[in-house]
Amino acid sequence: MIDKVVASAAEAVADIQDGASLAVGGFGLCGIPSVLIDALHAQGTGNLETISNNCGVDEWGLGVLLMDHRIRRTISSYVGENKEFARQYLSGELEVELTPQGTLAEKLRAGGAGIPAFYTTAGVGTLVSEGGLPQKYDADGNVLLSSKPKEVRTFDGVDYVLEESVRPDFALVHAWKGDRHGNLVFHATAANFNPLCAQAGRITIAEVEELVEPGELDPEHIHLPGIFVQRVVHAPGVEKRIEKRTVSLSATEPSPAKEV
Repeated sequence: MIDKVVASAAEAVADIQDGASLAVGGFGLCGIPSVLIDALHAQGTGNLETISNNCGVDEWGLGVLLMDHRIRRTISSYVGENKEFARQYLSGELEVELTPQGTLAEKLRAGGAGIPAFYTTAGVGTLVSEGGLPQKYDADGNVLLSSKPKEVRTFDGVDYVLEESVRPDFALVHAWKGDRHGNLVFHATAANFNPLCAQAGRITIAEVEELVEPGELDPEHIHLPGIFVQRVVHAPGVEKRIEKRTVSLSATEPSPAKEV
């Protein structure tokens, strides 16, 4: 088996060129490949197309690339936590293809499985299937580009819309554990999109918090086999941020007074 470990994140992303398409794992700020994103940012790569559930937050995750106008186009599901994203989209600086979350997941999975397209009920009877979703504005707020209508077929009396899969040039993912052969284990909600992104990428680069030797991972607990991974970077002690911090009052702390 091939030892897929590379010396640094910078080396791992060195061949990602301007204009490349990237599937980027993570769910909110959980399990995002921040070390690889920072290395790509330091490299100066731009004009990127990203495929990710969300586009990070201001100045973190993919938001780092977005802030410096390195992302030209994105396919995403949830984009509500990034003010710079909204500003760029509404001012015509960013092209956005909004996609239902489950559909986005299946686009990635199908791409990795070699399935070019699939039918789903998600979005039938809406702008998702009928077309007309604004994808790019001009500086004056006029729509320059809208989504096109998609094929709809009926199976057993139910309408389904045809969705095409995605097969990006690269995938950047974050794993809790991984071995030198690229077998990966994800933690909690980090497993929502990281395995799917990894399967879809033509070249998949994984940052792992804990690097182990081949044979140390329980085969039955491996979430993604190494066949889908081309490069592994050891990233211990990576910073983890909370997207929205919610706290509750202690039992001894008085509740705030209410107006009556």
